[in-house]
Amino acid sequence: MPGPMHNRALGKSTVKDGKKTFKRLFKEVFSGKAKLKLAIVLVCIVISSFVTVFVSNMIETLIDEYITPMITGRMTDFVSLGHAIIRWALIMLVGVLSVYCYSRIMVTVAQDALMNIRNKMFRKLEKLPISYYDQTQHGATMSLFTNDVDTLQQMISQSLVGVLSSMFTVIMVLAAMIRNSWKLTLVVLAATALMFYLTGLIAKKSGKNFVSQQANLARVNGFIEEMINGSKVVKVFCHEGESEKDFDTINEELCKTMTKAGGYSNVMGPVSMNIGNIQYVLLVFVGSAICLLGGGFAAGYTVGMLAAFLQLSRSFSNPVSQITQQANFVLMALAGAERIFAFLDMKDEVDNGYVSLVNCTTDADGNVVESDQRTGQWAWKHPHTDGSPVTYTPVRGDIEMHDVDFGYNQEKIVLHDITLYAKPGQKIAFVGSTGAGKTTITNLLNRFYDIQDGKIRFDGININKIKKDDLRHSLGMILQDTHLFSGTIMENIRFGKLDATDEEVIEAAKLANAHDFIMMMPDGYNTMIENDGEGLSQGQRQLLSIARAAVCNPPVLVMDEATSSIDTHTEALVQSGMDRLMEGRTVFVIAHRLSTVRNSNCIMVLDHGRIIERGTHDELIAQQGTYYKLYTGAFELE
Repeated sequence: MPGPMHNRALGKSTVKDGKKTFKRLFKEVFSGKAKLKLAIVLVCIVISSFVTVFVSNMIETLIDEYITPMITGRMTDFVSLGHAIIRWALIMLVGVLSVYCYSRIMVTVAQDALMNIRNKMFRKLEKLPISYYDQTQHGATMSLFTNDVDTLQQMISQSLVGVLSSMFTVIMVLAAMIRNSWKLTLVVLAATALMFYLTGLIAKKSGKNFVSQQANLARVNGFIEEMINGSKVVKVFCHEGESEKDFDTINEELCKTMTKAGGYSNVMGPVSMNIGNIQYVLLVFVGSAICLLGGGFAAGYTVGMLAAFLQLSRSFSNPVSQITQQANFVLMALAGAERIFAFLDMKDEVDNGYVSLVNCTTDADGNVVESDQRTGQWAWKHPHTDGSPVTYTPVRGDIEMHDVDFGYNQEKIVLHDITLYAKPGQKIAFVGSTGAGKTTITNLLNRFYDIQDGKIRFDGININKIKKDDLRHSLGMILQDTHLFSGTIMENIRFGKLDATDEEVIEAAKLANAHDFIMMMPDGYNTMIENDGEGLSQGQRQLLSIARAAVCNPPVLVMDEATSSIDTHTEALVQSGMDRLMEGRTVFVIAHRLSTVRNSNCIMVLDHGRIIERGTHDELIAQQGTYYKLYTGAFELE
């Protein structure tokens, strides 16, 4: 195996740079057309904040200019009061509409941003090297697309606009409070400072636990995904009890971190609310005392002003409280965003190749000529850095490996001095116990991994010079573990060649001996496949896999334990399809059943990453070495 399972891109325990993450997230959300929407949102927020201040100051006008004169009998003009109330109602309606507008706009901004982020993540998923998939739990990756992205939705659509609205409201209300009474404003600011201090302490502890919560949530998802995929193995070996214990352990860890994060975050609301209540009581006491004392110190203080200021204090403390409460969602979103950005920042699969695969024809003089049309003939287009003309090498399937050393890391080399030659049309077989290096060799042919030393040549060209996509287009893979995608049988076979016609797909199915069973399906080639071919036998899935390789018509074919998991009767049908597919191609075969490799041009026996024997079946039998002992049953493959 390439190494221990890990989640190196998926977050650890703390938000390393919250400010940097927030700036990047803000830029990610408000890019392109979203900038104009942000401008509209800000205008609506300013209008809403203005209405909030107006409503509070309206109380002073209502009490001092209308209610008090009416109580004292100095005024009985209800018409003016009615007109004032209508004006106030209209202004309040404008505020309601502004809140509605920016809320709706932020929903669209959030969904567009999440769609773009998911698109970027999926594109990144397609560009990552095979080593990422080998070393990272699939469930942990899925957690990025679900749990971590969901944390962003709450922040973008609600928390972010709530914080912006609260900030504008706080600024405008603060200005109104200072205008009304700077003395009472000092009381409000003192209570607010205490509120920020206490909630800041809580947020610091809460933030760490939110990051741990997201990481542990990924672990739980990864474990569940593994158990679902291995459900049959779990039942066969009666491992349910141990699986439950393991799940209980990681689930308990998730519960602890979620409890801590939720415990701290849930305290924020009551703390800020109660400080706001204490502040309100202090304002009533101080304001009433000033009014009662009278004199120059109380100049400008009226019942209406005091009532208006109390309302302003509510309009000030509530947004401040909202900011502290929304901090929980912001912290959770930053934890998710950091994990997402760490994933997006992972290095793409490196491809420095410049030799490409092109359609070609042969002119009257026998020269290879590039063609824009699909010709069924392929060539390697090789530009040269020294300025010499581009050369075209026909794709034949001539594979060579010279003194190849390879290790998944520099400290542990798993292949040593591998040298082999596969001429066009030859069948090369690899035999050896599990872990001997058979599959690793085929992975190197695809450049899923790059070698530490030596050379691998394809038609005389170093494969490091060939673009990876073009190299892989020239190789067909038939694996033991087939994978079928949700879609029709036709679409699954066409996966090997997306521009294949229906006729080419049917011809490939006939070549693979799959046509007959396909025609027995309810809708033939249009039969839908779901859940990785649920309802199909292993042999039928393997035949579709062979057809998928056949439709791309590769010059080189790799078969990795393609018949090891099917019965002998089905194997004969599958083997027949593979034999027809292998005609005229360079073929690499990995097989446990030695009967399937007898007709190979060369059989190579591997042990601990070294080729210890090579030759035809008859030559190796005559040597009476490891292969002879394996074939006669003296040894068994592990």
